[in-house]
Amino acid sequence: MGRITLEKVTKSFGAVKVLHGIDLDIRDGEFIVFVGPSGCGKSTLLRQIAGLDKPTSGDIHIDGKHVNDVPAADRGLAMVFQSYALYPHMSVRQNLAFGLENARMPKAEIESRIAEAARMLEIGEYLDRRPGQLSGGQRQRVAIGRAIVRNPTAFLLDEPLSNLDAELRISMRAELSALHKRLETTMIYVTHDQIEAMTLANRIVVLRKGQIEQVGTPLELYNTPANRFVAGFIGAPSMNFLSGSIAAIGREGTTVTVLGEETLTVPRPADDGMVQQAIAVGVRPQHIRLAGPDQPGISAKVDLVEGLGSETVIHARASTGEPLLAVLAGQHALSSGEDIRLTFDAKDLHLFDEAGLRL
Repeated sequence: MGRITLEKVTKSFGAVKVLHGIDLDIRDGEFIVFVGPSGCGKSTLLRQIAGLDKPTSGDIHIDGKHVNDVPAADRGLAMVFQSYALYPHMSVRQNLAFGLENARMPKAEIESRIAEAARMLEIGEYLDRRPGQLSGGQRQRVAIGRAIVRNPTAFLLDEPLSNLDAELRISMRAELSALHKRLETTMIYVTHDQIEAMTLANRIVVLRKGQIEQVGTPLELYNTPANRFVAGFIGAPSMNFLSGSIAAIGREGTTVTVLGEETLTVPRPADDGMVQQAIAVGVRPQHIRLAGPDQPGISAKVDLVEGLGSETVIHARASTGEPLLAVLAGQHALSSGEDIRLTFDAKDLHLFDEAGLRL
């Protein structure tokens, strides 16, 4: 079992309040990711669950047991740190065995667990080496192996891939995802990288300034962000936000004018009282395309063209001066300073009120 429940958890350091009443139910066996900008409280929240810090108020339960006063060593959790935290003077085998030996586990059981972890992570040939003789990816596997041998209730992973290069991070993400499927153990993963969150998580918890902005599956957050912050944070490159206004509301949806140029009917209703109100219109760069000769569109001037072979990234500026980023499929012969027209489908638009809430 590995269900973890947080009820109105707060954390303050002196006069500074870092977590503001966190309510969250983490299901047994799910891979949940805490994501948000630096300083949003995600690592602090993980430390409350781990028992490395005690919440200022609120309650934490693991499998129904209240654990606020239970020491970290007795919570049945295993933590994997960004820095690996391996003992440099010990071999890989000794690093894996250390915690089990301290728990006075029988030697045969220790050897059995080490052998299984080494097989699972493909680190058997490194067991007699020291951490200094391993690459970053190999050391990360050892750190994960040290957690696996404990057979924990849940794994807590605090930005474990941030020290790896880009190519290795991609392969380690795949390994972590496969490992979770094999173990079927709860994993709580902290990152500031929303691509990691999207590719790994069953559910994502988006945090900002110590509060939860939205919880949902990766596609729920991508397709129906609850507010402008989540919309801008989830998805790469980030969503464009353009000035607009509501022209009319009818049975077919909400008619909006974007940048005073293009009018479209979004197939979602808004409140009747919002006609003529200023709103922000969100559109993802991948949903923008060049307008055809007879199509309406948004006038823009190209600032920069990035040709990536399979796609072309256009940095442009609308006639109002607002920046526009478009990711166009294929190769396009455009140049800086060129005047273009861009368009998009109404179904791909996201509408946000002046408070930043989704309409």
